[in-house]
Amino acid sequence: MSDPERIVVRLRSHGRALVLPAVLLCGIAFGTTFALGRVDWPLWDLVVWSLALVLAVVLCAVPTLAWLSRRVVVTSRRVIVRSAFGGSRRDVPLSRVHDVTLRRQGLQAIVGSGDVLLSTGGEQPVTLADVPSASLVQRTLTDLVAMTPGMPRMEGASSVGSAPRLEDLA
Repeated sequence: MSDPERIVVRLRSHGRALVLPAVLLCGIAFGTTFALGRVDWPLWDLVVWSLALVLAVVLCAVPTLAWLSRRVVVTSRRVIVRSAFGGSRRDVPLSRVHDVTLRRQGLQAIVGSGDVLLSTGGEQPVTLADVPSASLVQRTLTDLVAMTPGMPRMEGASSVGSAPRLEDLA
């Protein structure tokens, strides 16, 4: 009998994705405060509040909810990529993963995040986009793939129990 499936880590993309919506929200609040009462038209304040609300929803709430809806769950047997807005869910069994690659671009190298690519053979690679502590995620996934039953043991792969704890990241 095999071991039960256990959750290794739950991840979202790096939190820096929320910096722009937060800055925009501050700008909208400043602009709204500045514009209120500036024009001698009875409906001006209503127009300013309505515009501020629409801008706050479109530029701040939607990106924040989109960030919250995307989640990656790594278990001892598979990787699950979920997006609630798109309604998509992709399960990738670790037994189908042949290679785990780390790609860092621009600011990702500075903040320690990156894209982790899971190559599954004939399909297009599954991308875990902009995950925090990407090198740790890559090492852990490599170890999990190496420990998957039916897969040859990769040289230099340590056991998951000796790897740093990803639970502290989530």
